[in-house]
Amino acid sequence: MEKIEHTTVATNGINMHVASIGTGPAVLFLHGFPELWYSWRKQLLYLSSRGYRAIAPDLRGYGDTDAPPSITSYTALHVVGDLIGLLDELGIEQVFLVGHDWGASIAWYFCLLRPDRVKALVNLSVVFRSRNPATKPVDQYRALFGDDFYICRFQEPGVAEEDFAQIDTARLIKKFLGGRSPKPPCVPKEIGFRGLPDLRTLPSWLSEEDVNYYASKFSQKGFTGGLNYYRCLDLNWELLAPWTDAQIKIPVKFMVGDLDITYHIPGIREYIQNGGFKKDVPGLQEVIVMEGVAHFINQEKADEVSSHIYDFIKQF
Repeated sequence: MEKIEHTTVATNGINMHVASIGTGPAVLFLHGFPELWYSWRKQLLYLSSRGYRAIAPDLRGYGDTDAPPSITSYTALHVVGDLIGLLDELGIEQVFLVGHDWGASIAWYFCLLRPDRVKALVNLSVVFRSRNPATKPVDQYRALFGDDFYICRFQEPGVAEEDFAQIDTARLIKKFLGGRSPKPPCVPKEIGFRGLPDLRTLPSWLSEEDVNYYASKFSQKGFTGGLNYYRCLDLNWELLAPWTDAQIKIPVKFMVGDLDITYHIPGIREYIQNGGFKKDVPGLQEVIVMEGVAHFINQEKADEVSSHIYDFIKQF
């Protein structure tokens, strides 16, 4: 870990913290919620030891990267703009892109908006869904799962933050990262996230040191930046109207755990298995479903995921 370099890069009007290691073709790793560059620590070391320049920023609103105060500063266009500015600043023309959770969503947006900057994509957990011009995303989630679904809960500014503040940040991080139920996370207001069951023991892939790293950064920064990505879901839908029916044509590998909540959203398995995914992503070359693996796949199965990434990108 001590070999990983940390720098601050000015991009798109913000200062972005970037962890990087190695030389060679660039691989850009995009984290999810509630995470940081740190979620890719194992992949950075693995890929750099195999001749790649591995780069993992804290995304806008997270960790040691700036967090603009306005909710509407967290759209896909802003975040992809940050990443394009980062690549320009680093002198990188094209990258291999790797995303997980919100990072996967941003990676899909990146490929829609600037496919010329991407050699190939490895995405984890979150599939690409073609824009539905008839229904906003939050309304779709509400129709499927009701008002208690976590994404719906996150919409109102300040509410989730107040809930999170009721308990110790390290304890909250453990609840998030250690969850293994594939059921959609529905959280009644009166129970709150603070009322979710505690982990009795940490999984083997997550140490107290890891938890404390996340907790220290979220204690300093707060969760608002990360939550604002969810609050921009409908705004992204409005802004990306010109890309309705646009396809992802660059080479793609997709990985998901069979206990991942995203894999159990109604219709997703069928979408992946019955050709819908391939229709929207003609560049899709490989789908890996890992048995007995939950949402934080890149940390739970770090070596396997690293190997899968390497086996795919070395072809290009």
